[in-house]
Amino acid sequence: MGDVLAHESELLGLVKEYLDFAEFEDTLKTFSKECKIKGKPLSKTAGGCLRDSKSLIIQKDLVAAFDSGDQKVFFNLWEEHIPSSIRDRDSLAQKLEFYLHIHFAIYLLKHSVGRPDKEDLEERISYFKTYLETKGAALSQTTEFLPFYALPFVPNPMVHPSFKELFQDSWTPELKLKLEKFLALIFKASNTPKLLTLYKENGQSHKEMSQQLHQQLVEAERRSVTYLKRYNKIQADYHNLIGVTAELVDSLEATVSGKMITPEYLQSVCVRLFSDQMRQSLAHSVDFTRPGTASTMLRASLAPGKLKDVPLLPSLDYEKLKKDLILGSDRLKAFLLQALRWRLTTSLPGEQRETVLEAYIGNDLLDCHSHSQRRVLQLLHSRSEVVRQYMARLVNAFASLAEGRLYLAQSTKVLQMLEERLKEEDEDIVTRENVLGALQKFSLRRPLQTAMIRDGLIFWLIDILKDPDCLSDYTLEYSVALLMNLCLRSAGKNMCAKVAGLVLKVLSDLLGHENHEIQPYVNGALYSILSIPSIREEARAMGMEDILRCFIKEGNAEMVRQIEFIIKQLNSEELLDGVLESDDDEDEDDEIMTNTGKARRKGLASAQQSADEPLRRPVTPGGHRTGYPV
Repeated sequence: MGDVLAHESELLGLVKEYLDFAEFEDTLKTFSKECKIKGKPLSKTAGGCLRDSKSLIIQKDLVAAFDSGDQKVFFNLWEEHIPSSIRDRDSLAQKLEFYLHIHFAIYLLKHSVGRPDKEDLEERISYFKTYLETKGAALSQTTEFLPFYALPFVPNPMVHPSFKELFQDSWTPELKLKLEKFLALIFKASNTPKLLTLYKENGQSHKEMSQQLHQQLVEAERRSVTYLKRYNKIQADYHNLIGVTAELVDSLEATVSGKMITPEYLQSVCVRLFSDQMRQSLAHSVDFTRPGTASTMLRASLAPGKLKDVPLLPSLDYEKLKKDLILGSDRLKAFLLQALRWRLTTSLPGEQRETVLEAYIGNDLLDCHSHSQRRVLQLLHSRSEVVRQYMARLVNAFASLAEGRLYLAQSTKVLQMLEERLKEEDEDIVTRENVLGALQKFSLRRPLQTAMIRDGLIFWLIDILKDPDCLSDYTLEYSVALLMNLCLRSAGKNMCAKVAGLVLKVLSDLLGHENHEIQPYVNGALYSILSIPSIREEARAMGMEDILRCFIKEGNAEMVRQIEFIIKQLNSEELLDGVLESDDDEDEDDEIMTNTGKARRKGLASAQQSADEPLRRPVTPGGHRTGYPV
């Protein structure tokens, strides 16, 4: 009861706001009157008036910044108050934002008395150029906007025929009118009553959670049936083996008494030990009276059989598939993405899997080569969390194969979209895990390493690794492995040098983490970045050697050897260890490590390596995690 009283004013305010929004005028009057009679206070902040006034202030500030040409203020307000879902996915918002950037880029040319300030003009043109190379690149294939990509490079746009319309007197007022209409529409939609918003958000989250749990239940049931069949078979084989063993013991005891074992009895025992497929043929074709025949056949039954001809899977209508993936419902998209992933991951290694992957690539399943704005890859930014998750799983499956990585690497958009998705996913969920897994596998290729380092991915990795206990094992292992791969490059080491103290603190903390699978990657990253003199100085200042020696006392023999090499690197006085760079011209993709043991052997210098021969190849975390995403 106390909780109700504490929030009563706010709750009554929510009811009043909804009645006002839904235009229940008589009900609202009666409700307000009864609240007044009973002395129930209505929250003044819960109504829409405050929100309306705040929205008007924001709209006025945006329009004022537009009029005055204050580029920084305008786009700060724009990014703060216009939802990213609208800015990134709504075509009208994208087009308007493009023209707004043009408006601010040429503002001085249109409004300055005399010659505009050169430094200010260059800054505006540079800002516009940066926009074109990043967010504005999405519209580069649109005929309407294509001429404007040359604007930053034209010395005098005012006299250029392609930009004549921009300097007409009517262009700016028309753009301002479009801006005002857009803002009025956006802020009107944002004035939805809080009560209705709470109901919709709660219902939607429950629905998505229910769908996700149902899918997990279906997958768990499918796996449990498979495991149960395997268990029953193993149990039956075990009972059969115990029975045969008991009979053989009885026979050996009988031979001590002088009783002979007949060939027929030996044949019956061996047939029971062989698989069902071999029993009938063996019973008539093998002569068990010959010495050594039975034991030879038993050993042969354990050898791997010859590979059978694997049937090829039926072909698919990829045009219809891609159309449904773009235009279908979220439920259909999720099912199709799951089926396409299973078709790849459950196919048999060899010819069948290669055929499936070749068909996907040949038909450009993910639209990596398409210049259309509506592409399958855009599902990474779907509003449905389930669709985003299944799309990330499919991309991760592609990235698990060398040919799949080559296909994805041909489009710079793929890496950019994955990095955006990684940074936008706030929680450590399956979507982020699969995106991170794909990026880690991308880091096995040199050009993609370069792009990830340039995009500042190292800083993002360091930031999330500051609190490793909040991460799943998958995220932790792949994050550290990706960080190590990027630190093998000189550009990556130089990035780390910018925040040397933070990087060293994060890595030293990870040395003592309970997940021992990450130790080879932490050691590899430390060893690599300590080739930079400035990082060595920072490490010595923070007492890194004492920290490392604490782990020597607690670690196993392999860990001790690795830390000793790190300490030797730490105390090195070389100005630049150029030999350690992983900057050779060859592509690293053929050097994939597929299990933890290999990764460790390639990780830091092993017992057979000298101190001058550290890790030089990127790696992938081992165990079941290096295969396909489940």
